Parts: sequence; C-alpha cells; structure tokens
Amino acid sequence: MAPKKATLKKKDEGEAPPASSTPAFDAYDMQPTKEVRKPDNQVVLNDKQLNEEVTKQLTANNPNAPTNVARFSMKEKQYKFEPMVDQLVMHYACDGYLLHKGGDDAKRQMDLERMENEAMADFDKLAATQGEGDDGAEAPDDSKQLRNQFNFSERAAQTVNNPMRDRMSATEPPATNTFNTSCTQWEIYDAYMEDQQRITLQKEMQKKAKIKEADKKPEDDKAPPKEKKQDLMHGVTMTKAVKVMERMVNQNSYDDIAQDFKYWEDQSDQFREGEGTLLPLWKFYNERAKRRHVTAIAWNPEYLDLFAVGYGSFDFIKQMSGLICCYSLKNPSHPEYTFTTDSGVMCLDFHPQHSSLLAVGLYDGTVMVYDVRNKVNRPIRQCTVKNGKHTDPVWQVSWQEEDLSKELNFFSVSSDGRVTLWTMSKSELVYQDVMELKLVSNATDRDPDDDTTLGSLAGGCCFDFNKTSEHLFVVGTEEGNIHKCSKAYNSQYLETYFGHNMAVYTVVWNHHHPKVFLSASADWTVKLWDHTMAKAVMSFDLNNAVGDVAWSPSSVTTFAAVTSDGKVHVYDLHENKHEPMCEQKIVRKAKLTKISFNPKHPIILVGDDRGCVTSLKLSPNLRKGTPEMDRLDRIMDVALKGDMPEC
Repeated sequence: MAPKKATLKKKDEGEAPPASSTPAFDAYDMQPTKEVRKPDNQVVLNDKQLNEEVTKQLTANNPNAPTNVARFSMKEKQYKFEPMVDQLVMHYACDGYLLHKGGDDAKRQMDLERMENEAMADFDKLAATQGEGDDGAEAPDDSKQLRNQFNFSERAAQTVNNPMRDRMSATEPPATNTFNTSCTQWEIYDAYMEDQQRITLQKEMQKKAKIKEADKKPEDDKAPPKEKKQDLMHGVTMTKAVKVMERMVNQNSYDDIAQDFKYWEDQSDQFREGEGTLLPLWKFYNERAKRRHVTAIAWNPEYLDLFAVGYGSFDFIKQMSGLICCYSLKNPSHPEYTFTTDSGVMCLDFHPQHSSLLAVGLYDGTVMVYDVRNKVNRPIRQCTVKNGKHTDPVWQVSWQEEDLSKELNFFSVSSDGRVTLWTMSKSELVYQDVMELKLVSNATDRDPDDDTTLGSLAGGCCFDFNKTSEHLFVVGTEEGNIHKCSKAYNSQYLETYFGHNMAVYTVVWNHHHPKVFLSASADWTVKLWDHTMAKAVMSFDLNNAVGDVAWSPSSVTTFAAVTSDGKVHVYDLHENKHEPMCEQKIVRKAKLTKISFNPKHPIILVGDDRGCVTSLKLSPNLRKGTPEMDRLDRIMDVALKGDMPEC
C-alpha cells in the first residue's frame, strides 16, 4: 500500500509521473476479463441486417401496469373501466436522516447548536469570575438556568382493591301441570263473540262513567282549555314551504317543457302559409283515474294555471264512482285538490266571480257544489230527491253572473228533459225548472197521424248562454235538434234548428260575436250557426264522431274540435274555410272526449277515455286571428251568397 500512497501524494502535489513506460503492478488496477459466449439458437445476421437502423420510441407508460381495471360506480350503479391508471414505478427508495446544509432544517439545527455553545461559554465565564472573588463560597445553583425538560421521575400510588363477593340465591320451581284438549271452529267463534261482548260492555260502562263525572263537576270549576302547541312538522307554515319546494323540484324536473311553454315558437310556420302544429307539453295523469273517462275540463277564472278535471264514464253499462282532480301547470305530477263522488262525474264549472266554488253534475242526476278552499271531501251543497234531483244524468252545468240580489245560482241540463235553475240558500239548493224540452219533429218529415211526440220530453245533452244577452241560451238534444230558448219564456221555444241527424254533444257561443254559435254532433259534423237563421251557415265533416268543440278566446274565427280517432282539428276560417289548418293525432288507441282553451295562454287541454289530460301549445300560425267581428261577418256573407252551407 506504500507505493500507492506515494503516488497519490505526488499527484496531489502536482509532480509529474515517472517516465517509466512499464507501470508498476497493482492488484487494484486489474481489469475484469471479457468472455463472449454465443448461444446455439442465436440468429445469424449479415452486414446489411446488422447496419439496419431500428427506431424504438420510449414512452412514459408502464408496460406492466394493468389496462382493464374496473371499479363499481355508485352514481351509475354499474361497473366501469378506470380511465386513469398509475404508470409510476419506483425502482429504489431509502429513508435517510442526513440534512442538506442549505436546507431550512439544517440551518435551524446549526442555530440551536450555536446558541447552546454561547450559553455554555457565558456560564463558564460567570463561574470563573465568582470562583476568583469568593473561593470558600458555595457553587451557584444552576438548576433554574439549565432546566432539562427530560429530567422527570415516575411517581405512583397503589390503592387497596376490595375483594369480589358472589351472592347467590335459590328458589323453588313453580308447580307445573301438563294438559291437552281439542278446539273446534264453533268453540273459537263462541269465544270470539264473548270477547266482543265484553269489550262492548266495557266501552258502554266507560261512557256512562264519563257522563256521570261531567254531571258532577260544576261548570264554574271547569279548567280553561289548554292551548295546543303548534306542530311544526304538520303546521300551515310547513305545508306551504313543502308545497313551494315541491313546485321547485317539479320545475327542475320538467325544465325543458317549461322552457317550451314560455319560449317555443315553431319557426317553420314562416315558410308554410295556412298550416300549423301543436306541441305536446305536460301530461296530467292520476292512478286513481285509471279506467275512467275524462268527462269535463274547466279552467279557473282567477288562477289561470289551475283547472279542474272530472272523471266518469260514457259507457253506461260500466258505471263507477266519480273523481274530481284540480291540477296546476306548475305541478303536473300530482293534483292540488282531489274529491270523490258516489256516482260518475259528467260536468263541472267554476264560478266566474267566486273562483273557489265548483259546481258538479253526476250521472245519477245529482248536482252539488264544492268549495276547494275547504280541502274536505264533502260538498257544501247537494240536491236530493226531495228538492228536485234530476232523474237522468246531468250533462252540463253553468254558473250565472252574480246579480243585484247577490244570490249564487247556476243552471243544469239533463236527459230527463229539464233545464233547471239552482240557487244556493243558507242550508240547501233551491231549484226552479226554467224549461221543459218538448219533442219537436221537422215539418218536412212530420206524419200528421203520428201522436208519439205528444207529452214526451226530449233529452237535453248540452246548453250554453249567450255572452251578451244573458237571457238567451241554446240547448242541444239527443234527437239532433237545437232549441233557442229564453229565461223569460218557459212554455215554448224561440227557434228550433234542424241540421244534425244524431245527438248534439256540444253547443257553444262565440266569445266575440253575439249571433254565432257552433254545434258538434255524433254524426261526424261541426256546424256554424247564426241564431237569426234557421239553417246552418257552414258545415265541416271531420270523418269521425266529434266529442267536443271550443272557440278560441283570442280569435273570432278560430275553433278546435276533437274526434274519437284521437285527432285534434284546428280551424281558422279567415285563413281557410274548407280545410283545418292543423289535423294532428294526439293519442293512440284512445278516443278524445273533451277540449278546452286557456283564457290567456296559447294552450289547449284535451282529455281522452283513459283518464289522461294532455296540454298542447299552438304554433304562431294557429293564433293569428283577432277579435274583430267583421272578419266573421264577411266569411258568413260569402258562404250564404254562394249557397254552399256544406264545405
């Protein structure tokens, strides 16, 4: 090892190495020998193949990392492949205790050592000065100056634990006896009846005891009733808050439909004149209305988003109990109010001033009045057999405007041939027959020897009051005739219109023209009438039985009708007097029964015979009309001059 050290020392001093060409032998300078071994199955390559360049691309992906890792997604409730796989590979890792001099921890440790050395130097200087001044004095107490935080001693105390004691007791087993018997069905019945009698006697005895105690206590000694604490979870405030929250949740759930309701406009209407479309919006359905027909739809006059739907059955063989549901456009998932009736609901109507009053007509001839504010499944007024109940189904009810006497009254029409006025008194409904519908035959088809029409009444199916002349109204009958009547004359008709061959389901006056009304019949036609003329001005064949027809509240020339093949027909006589602007199928394998226009929004409601109500929005071409009466007058004049009542 000496020659090695000398060599290193000379190199450090910068001296030149010896000039000898043969270096000294050193065991550390021995290089390992290389031995090349060629496997037997090695491929032999020529020079061209050896000189060929092979490009390999290095990536950061770990070839050993799995690529098909699947994890269960709690959100989607299924297994999904993990898109991100960890590609990091740690080849070597070692935990150490060395600190870099430039690091913060090393600087902090060096500062502590420097402070400790300075403190020790100061202490040594102080001890030396005190030793020179007073050699015989005691050494200073440095316990407070150099307090060691790790200098502590354990202190413990041992207490005496009381010994555990077991206390045991023994009892004699109770006497037992084994017995068996057989029980028959009549013995079980007798025991059950005895138990029921015993319970009944106990209840009667408790009632008698309570009555006696109440009689003994004087009235003056009665304690004042305790005020009931308001239940926060079932109070009015909580109910209102929950209703608002429910509407917000429904608005989020049906946000796309709400956006269509407010902002949708069919842009294709700009490129097609004389045509329009209906956009389906919400569907209102209730499980309790299953297998029932939608027999009536009525909008609330004050709250324009609220409407009532009556459920019954037009199949007279399969009659069932009735149902009334009040829906809101703000909450299509569940009705706001629900009422049940013993018989099927045939018609209903909201009062124009008192919007909470709902008049209802039933299949068994009963008319009743509900107050939806009560939220009680019981009418506030109901007719009986004693006070003029109809003997046949009530097909339509209609409230009258509140008069000077402030009496609330409405009319009803039934198949028993009566048009009746009902007035709400303090405790009951008072009735007055306004008109008895007598059978009238056409003069051209009348047989002079036929006396079958004498004394018999026609079955009323529908009626409607004129919007300007309140005393004037028209009635549609099962025979297909339409009678114009007045409240002042109950003995005869003002006019009879012959035009339909089957039952008239709907008659409705125009909202803006006081002379014009529509009629819809089961003979597949909708007819336009001028009440001053005996014949229909125009007739429209819809190729199927017409269930209902309604005028648009915003246009004098627009009306819509529904047919039993599931289609909605929308006409605008100003645009096309012969063909509908829109003929759209709404439901499949179902019949449409009722239709109603919203008083303000371009929305119509259609009901079918499966208990479903569908809301539809009119496209811009279907709401071009205006309330000008001159438009309809010109159209009717052209139709009369051409003498073509059927289009």
